Amino acid sequence: SAFTAYCGFRINSGEYKLMGLAPYGEPKYVDLIFDHLVEVKEDGSLRLNLEYFHFLRGLCMTNSKFDRLFGGPRRKPETPVEQRHMDVARSIQEVAEEIMLRLARHAQQVTGQKNLCMAGGVALNCVANGKILREKIFDRIWIQPAAGDAGGALGAALAVWHMRKGDPKPRTVIQPDAMQGAFLGPEFNDDEIESVLQRHKAVYRKLDRDSLLDEVAELLGNEKIVGWVQGRMEFGPRALGHRSILGDPRSPKMQSILNLKVKYRESFRPFAPAVLLERTAEFFELDAESPYMLIVAPVQPSQRLEVDSQASGLERLKQLRSSLPAVTHVDYSARVQTVSEAQNPDFHAILKRFDEITGCPVLMNTSFNVRGEPVVCTPDDAYRCFVNTEMDYLAIGNFLLERGAQPQKVVKQKFHPVPD
Repeated sequence: SAFTAYCGFRINSGEYKLMGLAPYGEPKYVDLIFDHLVEVKEDGSLRLNLEYFHFLRGLCMTNSKFDRLFGGPRRKPETPVEQRHMDVARSIQEVAEEIMLRLARHAQQVTGQKNLCMAGGVALNCVANGKILREKIFDRIWIQPAAGDAGGALGAALAVWHMRKGDPKPRTVIQPDAMQGAFLGPEFNDDEIESVLQRHKAVYRKLDRDSLLDEVAELLGNEKIVGWVQGRMEFGPRALGHRSILGDPRSPKMQSILNLKVKYRESFRPFAPAVLLERTAEFFELDAESPYMLIVAPVQPSQRLEVDSQASGLERLKQLRSSLPAVTHVDYSARVQTVSEAQNPDFHAILKRFDEITGCPVLMNTSFNVRGEPVVCTPDDAYRCFVNTEMDYLAIGNFLLERGAQPQKVVKQKFHPVPD
């Protein structure tokens, strides 16, 4: 969090931006961090050198001594990102990965367990999660999809359930995942959706399910951006195919269009691929399920393209580096969501249709919101966000809407600032 603030992002929400920025830099400061800022034991326990930090004494995370160590003052929000900030991000990412790997090895040695469950905000560092998985320290890894403070709500609900039930017998085998794909939020039927659309005087068509899937797949194949609102809302920070914005991952321009014209956020931030579970190995070096988009894996070498190795910093953003340029980060990595028919049937169906049309079983998937606002929940949220951005279509329930046909923009609701 201290390094997040130093690089100009908001603490307790911008740490994932720091992770996304890291591949643009070089790990120039790793030794500096270990020598001056943090002492890490073999078991992963650590001690900070508080001479460089200010969070115990004031409102800032770091102090002037920290600034001098890294060659300048902290970046002000919304100012240009310099190469120094990218190098700092890469360095602290590698330090965090090393600490997490040591913790994982120690946990395995102490417990002898073959499976690892992870929670807490640091478990949202999907790059580090991928490294733990590839190190084969444990046979299987499961990460709570709402890892972080918000996930405490789930723990509280489970605690009450156990107390009310009087210590029920634990389930020794959970098939499928007891989180049920994290689809624990509200859903809305077609009557409820249509009532909202009529209130907004929206222009829409109601289709049967097969026709909707066919049309949306065709639109995506023609590089249209589609808001996708189906079923129960996801619980957690990742859109998993129920409150998503979808795009064609093969499009070289899709990443920049979505960042700048739909999400209104920093251009360097990557998007995630959603892939049919049964086709994962064709595109990504991942031999485990990743239903919650919490594991980063390398893109398969067979899908990669050669790039100019002399490019540096944000220049690398413009390079085409794979057959899936919209979801391949500058280090040939991707934050993968595997989609199974059993756990996520509607999203699996649209991926299947897109594959039948294009030969590509992958879609670009990002959360249905804009920077600074929460993910849409209700039909009203979805329509307002849709008409006030530059996405092309909205598929909500069995209804399909074209943005250009809508009567007018609607006034946005007032939201308190939240992590984007």
